[in-house]
Amino acid sequence: MDVQFDKTKALNALLYVANRIRRKDFHKIFKIIYFAERQHLADWGKPITGDIYIAMEAGPVPSRMYDMLKMVRGDSYLPDTEGLGNYFQVEDWMYVRPLVDADLNKLSRNEQEALDDSIRKYSQLSYDEIKEKSHDVAWRSTARDYSIKWEDIAREAGLDSADMECINEHSALEAALN
Repeated sequence: MDVQFDKTKALNALLYVANRIRRKDFHKIFKIIYFAERQHLADWGKPITGDIYIAMEAGPVPSRMYDMLKMVRGDSYLPDTEGLGNYFQVEDWMYVRPLVDADLNKLSRNEQEALDDSIRKYSQLSYDEIKEKSHDVAWRSTARDYSIKWEDIAREAGLDSADMECINEHSALEAALN
């Protein structure tokens, strides 16, 4: 699957979730977005952010969103030259404090619904409960600290080979038109 990262959607998905949950730690936010991406992929044939998910010990971690948070936290190999600190702060090493809400014009209604559904299902879970749920087949079939294939996430979402072939054809057509 050809999935492209969308930094604008990633920032707005992060803000959307962080503004709507009680415990705003990296782990909770990342897992809620992962489950929303997986569901959106199943329902609409594409993820929300297109981030690269790494199979880390505590479950899938969106690599580029993690980098964005580390830039603001100050421990990234890259400085925050994009002004991400104007959108959120990182407190006590792992808690996100949003300074603004998501720009809802940057997330489609379907993307917002997937995020809302994921928030409803997973925001009240404990660290251990959400960690266990995120240790799905896609995560288990990937070596630790390697990227999880979008095809594996699609299979975990319930898509079969015919569905994925259709998604790939649609992606190729979209790419040709752009």
